[in-house]
Amino acid sequence: MGYARKNLVSLQDTPYYHCIARCVRRAWLWGFDEYAGKDYSHRKQWVIERLEQLCSIFAIEVCAYAMMSNHYHLVLHVDSKRARKWSREEVIERWTVLFRAPNLVKRWLSGEAPEVERQTAEHIIERWRARLVDISWFMRCLNEHLARRANIEDQCTGRFWEGRFKSQALLDEASLLTAMAYVDLNPIRAGIAKTPEESEFTSIHDRIRRLRDHEREQSPRVPLRSFHDEEQGSGATIPFRLRDYLALVDWSGRSIRAKRGFIAADAPPIVKRLKIDAEAWEVLMTRRRTLFGRAMGKVDAMRLHAASLGQSWIRGVRSSERLYSS
Repeated sequence: MGYARKNLVSLQDTPYYHCIARCVRRAWLWGFDEYAGKDYSHRKQWVIERLEQLCSIFAIEVCAYAMMSNHYHLVLHVDSKRARKWSREEVIERWTVLFRAPNLVKRWLSGEAPEVERQTAEHIIERWRARLVDISWFMRCLNEHLARRANIEDQCTGRFWEGRFKSQALLDEASLLTAMAYVDLNPIRAGIAKTPEESEFTSIHDRIRRLRDHEREQSPRVPLRSFHDEEQGSGATIPFRLRDYLALVDWSGRSIRAKRGFIAADAPPIVKRLKIDAEAWEVLMTRRRTLFGRAMGKVDAMRLHAASLGQSWIRGVRSSERLYSS
């Protein structure tokens, strides 16, 4: 049974979410289609360009991403505090990059609207503000744009995506780390790349490239949320260090490529610090699908999240007990 998106997203519980969207029938509509003899790989760049634009409009940041041949992954952070600080004029400026403003709002901007119209216009603007922190609107603006562009290129009509996108709440630091690593390791798990630095169209590839360039202005086109040791000011960041994350992804990638049954004993310190079971971690990283459902986190966090949504049961509790030791 499907759940309404409002019952899956709770910003009171967490601002972090793992989102997945797949092409219709899981066809290879972004890679090389051997049946048709066509290469659609250039469409992955469409996603990068659109993400760059949407991140400059919404109060939503990308923590990790991976563009595969028939689906993509995003780990998103919703910054509702930043959106609340925007003036109404700034909200209008952002929203009208994507959509037209009604005449009512235009009169409000010019100061010509009477009192009744002013109140109505301000209600509309506040609704836009709420949409600018809404994952569903973010994904809608991304997926509709890509579907239209692909259909124009293919000279056809119809569905491009198999259905609504899937979202998973990431309830704590350990689950955020797990989802980001799982996303960044997609090309290695699929056999497309051998190392993280070869994994094109992923956030880990962009971060490594930026470190090699040693220049901030050559940062990836998708604005990525900073790690704790990257932020120069006092802004909020991903709550662990980039160097620890890179070590973890490299270690996990080696485990994926190792012979079956191989369990490494040299787990990075971050695994021990967050009390993650190394063996269970390696099993999860090698699976094509996660062991969790609508949410991921430590057991207590998952039970509290289920209660806040009015649910008595949530998938993944046993996996949580195994992966995140208490």
